[in-house]
Amino acid sequence: MNINRLVSLAATVAFLGCMAAAGPVSAQTKEARGTVTAVTTTTMTVKVGTQDMTFLVDSNTRLEVRRAAKEVQSQQPGNPKPRVNDFFEVGNPVLVRYKSDNAGNHALDIERVGSPGSADPTNPTKIAEGKVNAFFADNTLLEQGWIREPNKKVGDLIKEASAKVGENIQVRRFVRYQMGEE
Repeated sequence: MNINRLVSLAATVAFLGCMAAAGPVSAQTKEARGTVTAVTTTTMTVKVGTQDMTFLVDSNTRLEVRRAAKEVQSQQPGNPKPRVNDFFEVGNPVLVRYKSDNAGNHALDIERVGSPGSADPTNPTKIAEGKVNAFFADNTLLEQGWIREPNKKVGDLIKEASAKVGENIQVRRFVRYQMGEE
């Protein structure tokens, strides 16, 4: 008799535990991808298609901003949790994972994405090529912008000077200085 009661009790507890873990359908995690239209310390509004959606942001919201979060946290040692408006601004494409309930949409994760459109890149080769070209432009002297006119490349400046003097000008060596390095 006692074993039957224990089995019944265990089955009831297991059933109730499964029901509590499942939760209502409206509390399931959803995703929204779009462009930030407004951001404050506690909310973020994102244009998803033709609809504006407002998300509540609290201390449980995870901001996926990689290196920038660590930099801001190190600059604000008394503030352990960075604010959403430290990282996201109007116009940023984002992906928000959220739960809806009677109080509104609660953001669980917010991350920057390449574009407000679909998650599947249409041409990964073109994306990779663009990233390599951007790295090359930032880290090669002749592809960097001239300090006086950033829209003009150092290589273009050398070509202009070469044409002006009628001689072939080449950079044989250069030294790079950066503040804070030895």
